[in-house]
Amino acid sequence: MKIDFDKNPDGLVPAIIQDSVTKNVLMLGYMNAEAYQKTIESKKVTFYSRSKQRLWTKGEESSNFLNLKDIKVDCDYDTLLVSAQPQGPTCHKGSDTCWNDVNNTSYGFLSELESIIQNRKENQDDQNSYVASLFRKGINKIAQKVGEEAVETVIEAKDTNDELFLNEAADLLFHYLILLKAKGFSLDQIVTILQKRH
Repeated sequence: MKIDFDKNPDGLVPAIIQDSVTKNVLMLGYMNAEAYQKTIESKKVTFYSRSKQRLWTKGEESSNFLNLKDIKVDCDYDTLLVSAQPQGPTCHKGSDTCWNDVNNTSYGFLSELESIIQNRKENQDDQNSYVASLFRKGINKIAQKVGEEAVETVIEAKDTNDELFLNEAADLLFHYLILLKAKGFSLDQIVTILQKRH
C-alpha cells in the first residue's frame, strides 16, 4: 500500500479508527511507517504517540486493544482509515469512543423507526397513534397484522405493479418491527442471528 509518510515533516499520517461492525468512528491517532508496520505484523493497532515520543499499541496498559481488520489509504495517500474490532472501551476515560458516544450498531432510518415504535409502546395512552393502538390491542392483533401484510406482499409479488409491491413490503417491514418490540426484541438481535448463520 502506498502511504506518503514524507508529506509531513514529522513523518506522521492521521489514522481514523472505525469499528469494523458498527462503522462508528472510535478515535483518531497518528502513525509513522514503523507504527504502520507494527500494526500490520501484530494485528493490534499501534500509533506513534506524540506525547510519549514512541510507538504505542492501543491497549498496552489497559488491555483494551484494537484488533486490526483492515486498513485503507485515502486518495492523497496521506490519511488512513483503520477498521478494527475494539476489545473494551476505546477512550482512556472509559467511554466507547473518544467523543463519548455509545458504540451501538445503527441501521439508519430503521433504527430511528424502531426507537419511535418503542416510544409508542411505552406511551400507549396516545389516542392519536396507530402504533399505540396496536399495542393496546395486544400481541394477537399485532401478529394478525403481520400475517395480513405478509399475504398482501406475496399477492403483489405475483403481480407486475412495482409500486404496490413496494408499499406492501414497507407495510410488512413496519408491522414486523412492531411485532419484534411487542415481543421485547430488537432488530439488532435478528441481525446477530443472521450473522451467526452467515
